[in-house]
Amino acid sequence: MKSVSVEEAVALIPNGASIMVGGFMGVGTPERLLDELVRQRKSGLSLISNDAAVPAKGVGKLFDAAQVSRMIGTHIGLNPKAQQQMLSMQTDIDLIPQGTFAERIRAGGCGLGGVLTPTGVGTTVEEGKQRIDVNGKSYLLETALRADFALIHAFLADYLGNLAYALTARNFNPVMAMAADTVIVTADNIVPVGVIAPDHVVTPGPLVDYLVANG
Repeated sequence: MKSVSVEEAVALIPNGASIMVGGFMGVGTPERLLDELVRQRKSGLSLISNDAAVPAKGVGKLFDAAQVSRMIGTHIGLNPKAQQQMLSMQTDIDLIPQGTFAERIRAGGCGLGGVLTPTGVGTTVEEGKQRIDVNGKSYLLETALRADFALIHAFLADYLGNLAYALTARNFNPVMAMAADTVIVTADNIVPVGVIAPDHVVTPGPLVDYLVANG
């Protein structure tokens, strides 16, 4: 794990990269990294995020700046700019059920090829997907999701990269931290090793590649 500035962290991300961004409607989202993505004008990003947040907040900032070429998520209903970009075919939006979304990311982090779910069987969701019968019940094979980069926000981080989360931030940050080639973290508080009790570590340090320095 290496400590870097926010400018150095975002400079690692090339145009066209796939990025997972933690958080739920902008809560528990690494705002400093998103601000820097906008400042450095990274373009053509493939975004994997639960939602499109709202304009000027969370990943909504990336839609404000028209930096997203594709999004995989669960809804965009509170972001009119994301909706406009989808309807104009500026951005390809792949909307999937939230449970399926979370489990596909979890599968990616655990080295699995995908998950079996009954959600979507017999609907248009089934088109182009493999249907598998198990014990007389039909399931769809939903492939695992991974990304080039995961942008994560934690409540606590120590100098080895161990992370603990607060409240809603725990929804997607931990699973995304397992499902990317490079993990970049911001934290509200960076503390000495030992301050976070072992039982409270949610994301262990070996999963973290870069920790953005505070201040």
